[in-house]
Amino acid sequence: MKEIRVHGRGGQGVVTASEIIAISAFKDGFFSQAFPSFGVERTGAPIEAFARIDTNFIRTREQIYNPDIVIILDASLLGSEAVKSGVNNNTKILINTTLNPQEIIKKYPNLKNKQNSLLTIDATGIALKILGKNLANTVILGALAKQTEIITLKGLKQAISEKFSEKNQEIVKKNLKAVSIAYDK
Repeated sequence: MKEIRVHGRGGQGVVTASEIIAISAFKDGFFSQAFPSFGVERTGAPIEAFARIDTNFIRTREQIYNPDIVIILDASLLGSEAVKSGVNNNTKILINTTLNPQEIIKKYPNLKNKQNSLLTIDATGIALKILGKNLANTVILGALAKQTEIITLKGLKQAISEKFSEKNQEIVKKNLKAVSIAYDK
């Protein structure tokens, strides 16, 4: 089973990102689940959401304490205990930032032993260019598909099309384009 924890701030699409991961995995033929963890948080407050992917039916419904992958939509959360919790030497960390992994380690020396597991992408830059908004949640999933192969680009595109089917088709097209750009970077 692969377990993914997504961190960000309210309004950044953290819950939507975990749902799209689960839908994408399902489209790829896996069992999956997604669920948020938040209370009375408001826009801008730190939140987290979870996704699980497996070849077998998933029975557990608990939070993810030892993630295989951590996705961070807001790099300012890198120093928080919630983000670091349960991260081990095998955990891949995908960060939305303009910094490269070496710059991240200079800023956060506690991540030095994670140097080979740090993946960075300027998902915000891509989102602003293609979507016209700072909504990097779908964009970072393109990098997730490429860098971890835990979901496929095909499944991801199907998931985005399905998740946003009730929205304006221009929004769907832009998200698909942004995901492809992130995948290719």
